[in-house]
Amino acid sequence: MLESELHDLSDDADYAASQQQGSASVMLRSDSAKQSSPREGAEIVFLKDNVAIHPTQFASERISGRLKLIKQSSSLSMTWIPYKVHSSEARLSDKDRNLYIIRAVPFTDIRSIRRHNPAFGWQYVIVVLSSGLAHPPLYFYSGGVKEFLATIKQHVLLVRSEEDANVFLVNDFQNTLQRTLSSLEMPRAVPLTCGPSNTSVDESILIENQERADNGANDGRFSVNQFHGKPRHKVDPARDLSIQVLEKFSLVTRFARETTSQLFGENQSNGFSPIDRRTHIQTNLDHPKKSSNVEENTSDESPVALDSQEFDNLSLVWGKPRQPPLGSEEWITFMDSEGRVTDSEALRKRVFYGGLDHKLRNEVWGLLLGYYPYESTYAEREFLKSVKKSEYVNIKNQWQSISSAQAKRFTKFRERKGLIEKDVVRTDRSLAFYEGDDNPNVNVLRDILLTYSFYNFDLGYCQGMSDLLSPILFVMDDESEAFWCFVALMERLGPNFNRDQNGMHSQLFALSKLVELLDSPLHNYFKQRDCLNYFFCFRWILIQFKREFEYEKTMRLWEVLWTHYPSEHLHLYVCVAILKRYRGKIIGEEMDFDTLLKFINELSGHINLDATLRDAEALCICAGENGAARIPPGTPPSLPVEDGSFYAQQEQDEIL
Repeated sequence: MLESELHDLSDDADYAASQQQGSASVMLRSDSAKQSSPREGAEIVFLKDNVAIHPTQFASERISGRLKLIKQSSSLSMTWIPYKVHSSEARLSDKDRNLYIIRAVPFTDIRSIRRHNPAFGWQYVIVVLSSGLAHPPLYFYSGGVKEFLATIKQHVLLVRSEEDANVFLVNDFQNTLQRTLSSLEMPRAVPLTCGPSNTSVDESILIENQERADNGANDGRFSVNQFHGKPRHKVDPARDLSIQVLEKFSLVTRFARETTSQLFGENQSNGFSPIDRRTHIQTNLDHPKKSSNVEENTSDESPVALDSQEFDNLSLVWGKPRQPPLGSEEWITFMDSEGRVTDSEALRKRVFYGGLDHKLRNEVWGLLLGYYPYESTYAEREFLKSVKKSEYVNIKNQWQSISSAQAKRFTKFRERKGLIEKDVVRTDRSLAFYEGDDNPNVNVLRDILLTYSFYNFDLGYCQGMSDLLSPILFVMDDESEAFWCFVALMERLGPNFNRDQNGMHSQLFALSKLVELLDSPLHNYFKQRDCLNYFFCFRWILIQFKREFEYEKTMRLWEVLWTHYPSEHLHLYVCVAILKRYRGKIIGEEMDFDTLLKFINELSGHINLDATLRDAEALCICAGENGAARIPPGTPPSLPVEDGSFYAQQEQDEIL
């Protein structure tokens, strides 16, 4: 290895400052420290109190603890243990808090450490394991990040990434350019529309495009490609990889499963409200009466046998049949002569049960997303459209006016622009609307994402956003309109992309609570198999099932979710419905986490959307207030609370 590749930390300001302060604060060799060592012969070389994590975006739910670096022989390990608190003072139970315990992670299992120095708030680090799992961010409320890194450097090889000065690679003995965080990108090995396969990961990568082309199917009515030309079966030459990094973070190693095995443990309360009807609900769900007059048509789409008998009765009682899409003639009946929606609740209910005719989406999506008020007239919507178009142009000009000379001195802009340009050429390129070289729609996709990164500079751009924008631009077919509808969507889903993953943790937390309420056998099985972190549902939630359904069905699902009927968190009940329907196979085949993750990924393209929505409605109604109580306030896609700032690095209040 070339000496210049090591990027020794001695030239780092934090490291230099820590050396000036001396090593006494981090080298704890007293008898009391040795007594607290976890194993005989172990030595605590770094100890820091008041290091915290945030399981949700609420500052009051901060969990503080003690961070240690422990040296034993030639091995260095890291631990973080939360403080014990009185039950009357804790908003989260001890069982919930134990989810985040980090038990003796050896640095041989750590890939990198990312340091964050926000302009406002506190420094924090994100530790990424070799498997790709990212532990929740560790906030240093009493300082100490520089000492933490300096101590690590004394015991293991710590190399600054050449691509990101705030990323430190652990034991990087290869070319640093090939071992930065970008190496977390893992090609998605699961074909979009094929069933389970014994093909190896590497082999499936090679054949995925052909399988997607050969096995692509539609619902028998029409395909998306027919909106812009004849149906096509074309292999995407630049496979859609825009969320590979985030998918990789959903993988969990054996160690990670051990540390999360206590997640939401036995007899755990939800921390939000008591469950009064648990026994009654669970009895109805787990021991339904047989029904002979309900028919589920899932054999064509499902790669495995379903636990449909249970849902037959449940859906018969609670889940109403799906209806045809809302058409133009019926749509007019919901408005007065000037274009105002006279009964928004009735409209949302109608869209929930049937979706929209594609020709109406351009007009109705803006209302469902909150871009246009329901009470606005035709004229007012046209006026708003013209005003917003001018505003969009002004925001767009901000980045378009950046000269090449200025860009050389604008690192954040260059990074975002490069990431966006890489992602858009990988997004839905097999769709006629986006296919081909020099496709103008791909350029518009890029421009909207760049403009959004300036509009919401705190959040910027994250991988996966292009997946959410793609159908919106396809439907609106207007740059400004698509931008503002995307802004409205990101007001609700933006927390999914926070670097500290608070939005995702909050939703996975809620999902685990709902499964515990609605399917105790499955919950208990996941508990036995150390699968209660629900990371196998990460992709579902992150981009709203974008990769689980064909394009047309994705649009139909989204407009159903946007109605917020019967719950704004219906997507979580959709997750429960899918898991519950396949419970027999999951338990019967004794799936562990790795097998379960593979199985969940292979459901892509095989989930019956109408049946799933009917099941989700039934579960939501049965859960009632008990289900709502298990979802923490502010969980996405709830609108931002108070000042609407989901993207601040840290809340500024008395509690902190």
